[in-house]
Amino acid sequence: MFVTGATGFVGAAVARALVAKGERVRVLARATSDRRNLIGLDAEVVTGDLRDPASIAAAVAGARSVFHVAADYRLWVADPAQLIRDNVETTRTIMSAALAAGVERIVYTSSVATLIPDPAGPADETRAGSMETTVGAYKQSKVAAERLVEAMVREQSLPAVIVNPSTPIGPRDVKPTPTGRIITEAMAGRMPAYVECGLNLVHVDDVAAGHLAARDHGRIGERYILGGQDVALGEMLAEIARICGRKPPTVRIPRGPLFPFAHINEMMARMLGYAPFLTVDSLRMAKYNMFYTSAKAAAELGYSARPFAEGLADAISWFSQARRAA
Repeated sequence: MFVTGATGFVGAAVARALVAKGERVRVLARATSDRRNLIGLDAEVVTGDLRDPASIAAAVAGARSVFHVAADYRLWVADPAQLIRDNVETTRTIMSAALAAGVERIVYTSSVATLIPDPAGPADETRAGSMETTVGAYKQSKVAAERLVEAMVREQSLPAVIVNPSTPIGPRDVKPTPTGRIITEAMAGRMPAYVECGLNLVHVDDVAAGHLAARDHGRIGERYILGGQDVALGEMLAEIARICGRKPPTVRIPRGPLFPFAHINEMMARMLGYAPFLTVDSLRMAKYNMFYTSAKAAAELGYSARPFAEGLADAISWFSQARRAA
């Protein structure tokens, strides 16, 4: 089995789930990658780069299944067009290499970011978005990459199944992800106020189990939401405060007055080279409840997810241990 993104959050969980089932696993890592998530992993590590077709072809050779989990997951970048190109072209490279190598099954990790939220309730897989209906470079890149995979399934018989994780939380969020950053800021008491919104939280290990189930039981060309519980941000912050023994934030800020500050924050970020916490796109996305149903994955894959509080507890425990070890 070949896994991309194993140095990252979801990819590490997928690789560990495969190893736990006794499967032989090969993972890709750049020479400059942070390899903390590979420590103790019983897998073959090959050095390569998703932007280098030759190294990818060599890494894929002999694999029966490919899990393409890697992606540039940033909700703000100074050059949005570059992020879109990178996520699309690296997906093309992996899919082309897998097709040429005669891989039996591919699981492509997309995102619920490719789906349009449903004002009437949780969205399902039928609510496919487009570049025009999607907010932000990362989400647009995932829409474009997902459409590429679908086209290769139709036109080249690519044996790919698409999975759409919602918002993973849990251990080994080394970067951390944007959601992990919210958790660490709340753990430190640096979120005294918040903009209310809705999101779907899922334990990263449940997402990993869903990847394996998609490989074993998913239908070629289909997409499956791998989600957990729909949760308001205020409820999430209150649960973090409870676990950490802090008082939860009680001040809810409307989105409108924050837009000027977000513009200034992004301007400063471009000048000084840091990732801003408050962005224009994050405020635009906060308008919608990102609620999703995993009913299709449950019915066809046997997928299930634990309560979101368990994922938060595991994330907080891991972040605490990582901070003490630093």
